[in-house]
Amino acid sequence: MMTTRIYADHAATTPVREEVLAAMLPYFAAVGFNASSLHAEGRAARAALDEARESVAASLGARPREIVFTGGGSEADTLAIVGAARAQRATSGRRHVVTAAAEHHAVLRAAEMLADEGFDVTVLGVDADGRVDPAAFAAALRADTAVASIMLANNELGTIQPVAELARIARERRVTFHCDAIQAPGRTPLDVRSLGVDMLSISAHKFYGPKGVGALYVRAGTPLVPIVGGGGQEFGLRSGTENVAGIVGLARALALAVAEQPAESARLEQMRDRFEAAVSAIAGVRINGAGALRLTNVTSVAFEGADAPTLLARLDIEGVAASAGSACAAGSVEPSHVLSALDIPSWAKAGTVRFSFGKLTSERDVERLASMLPKLARAVRDDAADMGTEQCGRFADRVEERF
Repeated sequence: MMTTRIYADHAATTPVREEVLAAMLPYFAAVGFNASSLHAEGRAARAALDEARESVAASLGARPREIVFTGGGSEADTLAIVGAARAQRATSGRRHVVTAAAEHHAVLRAAEMLADEGFDVTVLGVDADGRVDPAAFAAALRADTAVASIMLANNELGTIQPVAELARIARERRVTFHCDAIQAPGRTPLDVRSLGVDMLSISAHKFYGPKGVGALYVRAGTPLVPIVGGGGQEFGLRSGTENVAGIVGLARALALAVAEQPAESARLEQMRDRFEAAVSAIAGVRINGAGALRLTNVTSVAFEGADAPTLLARLDIEGVAASAGSACAAGSVEPSHVLSALDIPSWAKAGTVRFSFGKLTSERDVERLASMLPKLARAVRDDAADMGTEQCGRFADRVEERF
């Protein structure tokens, strides 16, 4: 009899909840019409869109007019950063952007786009726990800074940034502040007014909603120009026929995530803490970011003398889905940009695996996972000693052939 697999990769994506799917289904068929059409069918779709916007606004502590639906979190990040920077350049001539080295690729790529357009970009370093120093952030802001973007919770470490403090500093300098909060819904309290941000991005698939749909909170009065042209949907900020089914799903998933967050966070914190206590007993193990305030469902574990791809391959064979903080390419271990930004030992950058728990994870799952890790870590270390680092990924290749 096959052992049930353990899904420990909720930070990467989550499955659609049954309640969310049920809310979406009518908008794929019976009432799946264009919300921009003036006929009765279009008006019905528009009513669903308006109701979803009101629901998302209520979940985030915003007003409906401040919610812009997008094609996902990466698009929301890009619209916020590029759209705000271009708007500032046009009205005030500001050409400076501030972000941090451990941000999601979507934020860093948006900053690169602006650099190609002639903007100055300052990328702040982070401490050993992945956090931005507010004093360094304040010092980086200039008279010509157009926009600053710092995430709420890091996708690899779970580290929670002092966003309210950073947003206050930016506001005092009259700098537009964007926050990538894509890992946050359902995992930590989320209120845009309390945070004091000008813009904030979320993505449905991170909190048991559908993939391919996200939302951007844009505080009223924030200068922003679109990056996608067309029919002028979403208050002229994001053209394209709205994905009504996906937006309905996002709204339902977010409402559920917010309502269940206190209880679910407490459950996951107990699970994570027990797991970390168990794996910390393994020789040569480090918990990255352990000294910082973190999301309760994410733990980043580094194994000395082991490469992450090989360990992940062995975990997969044992029925565990997790992800790496490093990737194996061209015969050598290439740490992720997040781990590279941390002041941690080089072995930790090469041997980090992220485990992220959620609704698919039970206490029994975590116990099984913790019990198998000592043996797997020892086997991977033995492999590394026998093969050398130039063999990184060979074991993973054999796993792919097996499946």
